[in-house]
Amino acid sequence: MDLNTIDAVLRPTTRRALRNFSAGDAYLAGGTWLFSEPQRHLRRLIDLGGCQWEPLQSGSWGLSIAATCPVATLDGFEAPAEWIAAPLIGQCCRSFLASFKIWNMATVGGNLCMGLPAGPMISLCAALDGTCVTWTPIGGERHIKTIDFVRGPLQTALQSGEVLRRIELPSDAFKRRFAFRRATLSPLGRSGVLLIGTRAGRGRFTLTVTASTRRPVQLAFQSLPLPAELSDRLDATIPGDLYYDDIHGAPAWRKHMTYEFAEEIRRELMRPAP
Repeated sequence: MDLNTIDAVLRPTTRRALRNFSAGDAYLAGGTWLFSEPQRHLRRLIDLGGCQWEPLQSGSWGLSIAATCPVATLDGFEAPAEWIAAPLIGQCCRSFLASFKIWNMATVGGNLCMGLPAGPMISLCAALDGTCVTWTPIGGERHIKTIDFVRGPLQTALQSGEVLRRIELPSDAFKRRFAFRRATLSPLGRSGVLLIGTRAGRGRFTLTVTASTRRPVQLAFQSLPLPAELSDRLDATIPGDLYYDDIHGAPAWRKHMTYEFAEEIRRELMRPAP
């Protein structure tokens, strides 16, 4: 879609040039949402492509994903053999159910910054203990856990002029066993429920709830809980008005599937590792 209110497009190549953010500006990465509907409040776009951030960097410490990294590039990442949770990357990338054109344009950071419940990059980064690193307008940095970065649909922890620079996923998170569950109302529909469970050996169990709730929710247990304990924690952590309500699923259905998937994940991770 043409954005006919735009007067200028800036293409900064340095961090210092990013400090010119003002009212009526928007950062542009992939632009798959930005160009999908009218943006009448915008006057300038600040194209981050000129910064040429390295899409992916990995090492013994983990994986760093640039905010401008395309989904297709992340999906093609070849993880070390000991990162047994790395298949989550492909599962979450395929939860977009998008065309190859979207895959090659949409960015990981853009998906997080939209904050939409069905954003699968939110699911991935929250479940793997991701930290969002932002650049502030005055030259500083902030480190925000993904679970706290996304606050609701179109709501994030970003402040005016702040830009998401990268997401850091620790190697320890990739070394946990995992279980993935997702539900949609139609075969090619948007995620209505997406849960990911991880377990470190026979110890700590973490359940990350996304898509069914307005923001990501995470439940942590020192060991695998009993069914009633898991259900009680869901009751206590997710109030009824936190379940999302839109054309892709009613709150009652989303809540039912959240409890159903939570128990399925608990049982899967209860089994001994292969």
